[in-house]
Amino acid sequence: MAAPVWRARSRAHAERADALTAGHRARRASGRPHAIEDFLYTYYGTRPAVLRRWHPGVGAALAPDADGPAPHGRWRWYATDADGGVRLDVGRYLADRAESVRFIRDLLAATASRPAFTGCFGLHEWAMVYRQAEHRHPLPLRLGQAGTDAVVEAHPIRCTHFDAYRFFTAEAVGLNRVRPTRDTQQAMEQPGCLHAAMDCHKWASKLGPAVPGELALDCFELAGEIRRLDMQASPYDVSSYGEPAVAIETPAGRATYVARQRAFAERAAALRTHLLKVCDQLLDRG
Repeated sequence: MAAPVWRARSRAHAERADALTAGHRARRASGRPHAIEDFLYTYYGTRPAVLRRWHPGVGAALAPDADGPAPHGRWRWYATDADGGVRLDVGRYLADRAESVRFIRDLLAATASRPAFTGCFGLHEWAMVYRQAEHRHPLPLRLGQAGTDAVVEAHPIRCTHFDAYRFFTAEAVGLNRVRPTRDTQQAMEQPGCLHAAMDCHKWASKLGPAVPGELALDCFELAGEIRRLDMQASPYDVSSYGEPAVAIETPAGRATYVARQRAFAERAAALRTHLLKVCDQLLDRG
């Protein structure tokens, strides 16, 4: 890749990353929390400085320019060839990350192989506050505690995502129609699940420099949009953030949720395909 090309892509990537993380960085400087957006940084451990670092991906070599080799040559898992070209050293990368790559590849492939289920209506968030006096977020419940509990009791819960299910209250665990565990994660995750779609960002982050920067930001951006729906459809009142509720306790709210869920699932499916390709490229070259 010619130097003018990779430099332009790197600049564009940094600008896009900065725009996507601007609100978080401003709030962090002043110590202000955000019940919706903070999830991307606390749960996923996203670091804006890492996110804005552009990578060309597997198989690309960055040509030197008048200033010498690309700065990537000083970064972990990169190598500089005799001609000054800089590339990801797949051998060194896999020496450290092969097991993770195989796990991610198998999980993504298994998820993609199943039909999408879109009948959960985001009830996982409701199950996380069911019959609970204290809640994770300092926000009021739209329907109050009794109203929230009544919604949980009136609707079947079918959450297949272990990392959502593990936060259910003790009283809600038995209401879930399935019992996902860490060991059954590969057997249970399905592409309609909003958390499985958000996790494209997690897997892109774990694959790190093997993922082209543009793909990494696409995954992060989708995760942010899904998180917004996750909280709009939750029992919390998010009007203080200027967000309208998606009232899944009503037929109209459920219809809205499912329509948006399906659109997100389609976008996640495309990202999952690209991430699978990255995994296969790594393992084929290893």
